[in-house]
Amino acid sequence: MNLYIVRHGQTRFNAEHRAQGRNGAPLNEIGIQQAKELKKKFEKERITFDYIYSSPQERAIQTAKISTDRTDIIIDERLNVYDLGSADGMLMSDVKMTGTVPDMSIYMGVENLDDYKKRIYSFIEELINKYGDTNSNILVVGHKDSTGMLSAYFEGFKVKTIYDDYLKFATPNCEYKKYVLRNKSN
Repeated sequence: MNLYIVRHGQTRFNAEHRAQGRNGAPLNEIGIQQAKELKKKFEKERITFDYIYSSPQERAIQTAKISTDRTDIIIDERLNVYDLGSADGMLMSDVKMTGTVPDMSIYMGVENLDDYKKRIYSFIEELINKYGDTNSNILVVGHKDSTGMLSAYFEGFKVKTIYDDYLKFATPNCEYKKYVLRNKSN
């Protein structure tokens, strides 16, 4: 399996340096253009996809559709953006962070990092078990946090606490990382 991990294109929240979680914005004009450029890159490199997975967030679905010119996107809730709770939409400069997440003693509804990691890893393990023995090209469109967690998994970076900076593995808007994977049982 050839896995392509992409972060969605730019949104108004990205441009304004806001914390963007479940209440995020759709792609802005720059984000739409980024997705179109990604489509050109896939075409130039002759990359086509057997399966396309996306977060349920509109910005990720838009990126998946525009960059592949397809509508048969598989929406997977496990790829949903990390829930920032009441910090969602705030200017990043105003958000009090504890490690990689908004301070849970200040902001209500912030997702537990272990729960987040479990759902992302569950998605990864399912893909490996389902497609690991194939030559399928699979596109996964997500967010800064999910592209970071997915890439950290494949790079062998252990995320044990909120202080383990898995976000350093995230892809910039509308860029991708490729991982060639095989089923662990082989």
